[in-house]
Amino acid sequence: MYMLVEQAMNGLQYSALLFLLSAGLTLIFGIMNVVNLAHGSFYMVGAFCAAAAVATTGSFLVAILAALVGAALYGFIVERLIISRLYHRDHLDQVLATLGILLFTNALVTVVFGRSPPFVAIPPLLSGSVPILPGLNYPIMRLAFIAAGVFVAIGLWLLISRTKVGMLVRAGADDSETVEALGVNIRRLFMLVFTLGALLCGFAGVMAAPLLAVEIGMGEKVLITTFVVIVVGGVGSVRGALLGSLLVGMTDSFGRAYIPIWMSQLLPPQYSDSISSSLVSASIYILMAVVLLVKPRGLIPAQR
Repeated sequence: MYMLVEQAMNGLQYSALLFLLSAGLTLIFGIMNVVNLAHGSFYMVGAFCAAAAVATTGSFLVAILAALVGAALYGFIVERLIISRLYHRDHLDQVLATLGILLFTNALVTVVFGRSPPFVAIPPLLSGSVPILPGLNYPIMRLAFIAAGVFVAIGLWLLISRTKVGMLVRAGADDSETVEALGVNIRRLFMLVFTLGALLCGFAGVMAAPLLAVEIGMGEKVLITTFVVIVVGGVGSVRGALLGSLLVGMTDSFGRAYIPIWMSQLLPPQYSDSISSSLVSASIYILMAVVLLVKPRGLIPAQR
């Protein structure tokens, strides 16, 4: 029972990270039709800005601000200088250009922050653990990560469903050409969406910095999983990104915990370790394949 609850909490924490990354990416691809392989770079920029801010000031609040401003500003510059020239190009050009941005960002971060991975300590306010069941304690930092994911999900829902900007975002996802014909500055809308996606990545970076390794190329490690999330949930849908994040996060967490146990009971020891390792690595892709067999456009695709 305790293992089940603990893995569920770990799955929620991983789901929160995936949602922060996938929400912006699904809007960028769904509205702007841009395949952005550099999306994880903004996550890395946010983490490194946070690490530098903590090392300089010792304040985690300043680190959050530095990550948000750094990632959003870098996203704005990238969109203005490069991405804005790719809107009417085919996906191959977009893939090549954003791959170049990814490699450039890795080099830029190395020059600015150095090669040594920085250490970000858990802030005192979020250190320690609290009981969630009698005899089961859970780290406060991970609970804060889950709470941050819930907060962002509610904020995005309010922004998209209750504001004029959200109305334009939904309309742009449905038919950007018609929105532009009605007098909306679609380039400004694209800039806003791209910068928002970069900002969310920066927030994911600062929240993950005390829990995960802050290193060059950390964005690429999670980028493929983020694409799996938006394929499972449905391209262009924030609700789909939320559902996809939960499914992928839970599948990964429970798979890592239970697949080795099941394999050890079913197979001889000389086979169980290698097979269970392969199944754990493939679990989210198996989930994606099953979803696509049933719902080829994802579970909650953007309406067209």
